[in-house]
Amino acid sequence: MIRVRGLHKSYRSGDGSSQEVLRGVDLDIGRGEFVSVVGRSGSGKTTLLNIIGGLDSDYRGDVEVEGKRLHEMSDLEASAYRNNHVGFVFQSFHLFEYMSCLENVLLPSLFDRKGVAPQEARARALDLLDQVGIAEKAEQPPMNLSGGQKQRVAIARALFNRPSMMICDEPTGNLDRRSGDAILELFRKLNVEDEITLLIVTHDPLIADAASRCVRIEDGVVRDDTARGESAEAEGA
Repeated sequence: MIRVRGLHKSYRSGDGSSQEVLRGVDLDIGRGEFVSVVGRSGSGKTTLLNIIGGLDSDYRGDVEVEGKRLHEMSDLEASAYRNNHVGFVFQSFHLFEYMSCLENVLLPSLFDRKGVAPQEARARALDLLDQVGIAEKAEQPPMNLSGGQKQRVAIARALFNRPSMMICDEPTGNLDRRSGDAILELFRKLNVEDEITLLIVTHDPLIADAASRCVRIEDGVVRDDTARGESAEAEGA
């Protein structure tokens, strides 16, 4: 599903110098895999997922998703790719606190060029809130919710357009252990039952161990790529 070859990414600092963050990453990910990406802060793991998700197009190398080269997409095509094929979940939730949970989940429908009917979109959003176990909070604003509940709303929003892939950056980083465990179980269900490909940047060893593969990035390159069942550990992640 995903093919990355010779991926390089640099950032320019204020003094004009350049810092290379990715130094020739090669990676293949199959449809329906659950992959954790671990490594120390600054190793390039979030940058890698941002590029795969179409959030960053300033790089050297080749990135293909389902046979389409991301670098060759127009701005309109890249927007459609992000909105229709990728669901994003972040550590900080990125919810509009004074909108209702239902309205937050409905946000992707505003960017759907196919024009889903309002009643159909509402029914879809309510169903997703029910799937993630928070239907009773539909009309409440996220400001009244716990961190775990907010993350469930964010996951429901990410699922709205039926993505084939979800990209998650430290999705349990702001949660207590109990909430984090519940979110992990939700991810497992999405992966197994809905066959959604999961790419998760994490420092959480439980998520790293739960994934079918653990990819470790150090100094901008893949240092280890271990399938579940092999002696993979996430120490130092």
